[in-house]
Amino acid sequence: MSVSRRSVLAGIAAMAASPSFAASKLNVVASTGMIADLVRRIGGSGVDVRALMGPGVDPHAYRQTRSDIVDMTRSDTVFWHGLYLEAQMEEFLLDLARKRPVHAVAETLDTDLLIASEDYEDRFDPHVWMDPDVWVQCAPAVVRALTTLRPKGKEMFEANASAFVAEAEALSIYSREVLAQVRPEARILLTAHDAFGYFGAAYDFEVLGIQGISTESEAGLNRISTLVDTLVKRQLPAVFVETSVSDRNIRALIEGAAAQGHTVSIGGSLFSDAMGPEGTYEGTWLGMIDHNVTTIARALGADVPATGRLGRLKGAA
Repeated sequence: MSVSRRSVLAGIAAMAASPSFAASKLNVVASTGMIADLVRRIGGSGVDVRALMGPGVDPHAYRQTRSDIVDMTRSDTVFWHGLYLEAQMEEFLLDLARKRPVHAVAETLDTDLLIASEDYEDRFDPHVWMDPDVWVQCAPAVVRALTTLRPKGKEMFEANASAFVAEAEALSIYSREVLAQVRPEARILLTAHDAFGYFGAAYDFEVLGIQGISTESEAGLNRISTLVDTLVKRQLPAVFVETSVSDRNIRALIEGAAAQGHTVSIGGSLFSDAMGPEGTYEGTWLGMIDHNVTTIARALGADVPATGRLGRLKGAA
């Protein structure tokens, strides 16, 4: 080996061992906003995260773009949700996982925590972020994945994860206290699609969706007619729209109930498969859930501050 080549290799080795190199940020791509938020919270200053799907984007129907493919193939690692949430991207992501570090975070959860899918045989409802007590159990998978790429960041990743879990636990306690104020007979959540199964299980709510777990499922006239009858019979005061799903079917329900002499209002807009605008409190997972819990509780009769748990909401409906 020539002296010049030895010098080059020695220089590379020294750079790799230097603090600045070790502390360089990991280039991370995440599929959804919820996954991106989790990775940012745990990765802290050690990661630079880009979410493929922004506010109002439906992950069930999203297909990767050319720029997405370039970003994913150039990244240090890719995090996606899994459990068939990103149904149109699954084949690509599984293929990419054979070539690069790719992690389906929600698929690391114990199956005892999961709810069976009504839309797809042998699959689970992917909307696990709706229950804070379940969502925090995705954190260890992110810590492990980041630590594999940056072993020197292990202590920071673990500390960040612990802080995130503590905040999630406080949110869980708040949610239970607030939603317990809703009268048992009023604990019925009717939304555009069935994204709130984990919410219902956690807080003892009956959950009704016009569409199934996937927004790709069809909402037939018979389904809408049945739900209109339910609205009228049970005198439900409010239904909810979602930021990532068209409100067309919800408005059809309201019109159907009005035709039978029952007035139903829109209780508010909920974040289901996407968070709020980037840079806002509602654009974080904590803010997303705070908004949903506050909006639902207020619309169904609970005396709850419109600004939520930390007074940071813009003002839920």
